[in-house]
Amino acid sequence: MKSLTLDGVTIELLPPEPVLPEWIGQGEPMRQLLACWMDGDDTDPPLSPRITGVPGVGKTTLAMAAAKLRGQDCWVQQCTSDTRPEDLIITPVLGDGGRILYRASPLLSAVVEGGVCVLDEGNRMSEKAWASLAALLDHRRTIDSVTAGVRLKAHDKFRICVTMNEDGSTFDLPDYVVSRLQPKVEIGFPASAEEERILAHHAPRAPDDLRKMCVAFLQEAHGLDLPFSVRDGINLVRLATRLAAQGGGSPGDSFPESIRRVLGAEAVDLRALRARRPGPESHGTEDFFFDPEDDDLHSDR
Repeated sequence: MKSLTLDGVTIELLPPEPVLPEWIGQGEPMRQLLACWMDGDDTDPPLSPRITGVPGVGKTTLAMAAAKLRGQDCWVQQCTSDTRPEDLIITPVLGDGGRILYRASPLLSAVVEGGVCVLDEGNRMSEKAWASLAALLDHRRTIDSVTAGVRLKAHDKFRICVTMNEDGSTFDLPDYVVSRLQPKVEIGFPASAEEERILAHHAPRAPDDLRKMCVAFLQEAHGLDLPFSVRDGINLVRLATRLAAQGGGSPGDSFPESIRRVLGAEAVDLRALRARRPGPESHGTEDFFFDPEDDDLHSDR
């Protein structure tokens, strides 16, 4: 484990993520993020964007893949509602013989090493935690640790972004924080061809017809403004493939059960969901599983 000694204080650094993913599909969010991180100078420091979208659309994957394209190491700092300021910087731990050791956070490790830090689900943190990062996110690019009594200047190559889920379980960030997390990079649901490529990459064992069935289901859900993401799709096809292998049936026949297990029983019936959530006219999910000639099933249409 690498370490840094500053003003007589030795700080252990965390290693970066061992494997960085590829980014498949939407090119515009990647273009915007890489533009934010372009090299500049003291008069033109890099931007610190916030990446937004519903859970599962690939916000963290985008940031990690961008680090890979730039040839940089990447650290991911998971943010929660009880994240304290020092959790973002340095944590004291008890070593051998009762000696106090100082361990850097993923964020501080990226600051020192000149890598990329992804503050994951940043809008789950309180304002107090964000206040400790204000100087890092503006032209000063410094960070202070009260615990260790040190101030560190960010490496010239250091880059940062924040991912934010759009749901009701997060904090509203104060304006002085939002003004530092600019610009906003939005990721929406991918188009059907991109969605199929993503499923093929992450679930290569799944047969083509199962992936197409899953993409049709996801695209229908997107049209109804339901929050089912490609991450859900990956879980759906992987589970359906395993259920079929276990029971000896076809993966397509196992797909409805996979939906029930992953997304809940109500997700099988998109007609009921459509009735509760206004959306475009389209076929319900049950059309993927039942014979459209069955008058008993479709007599109420």
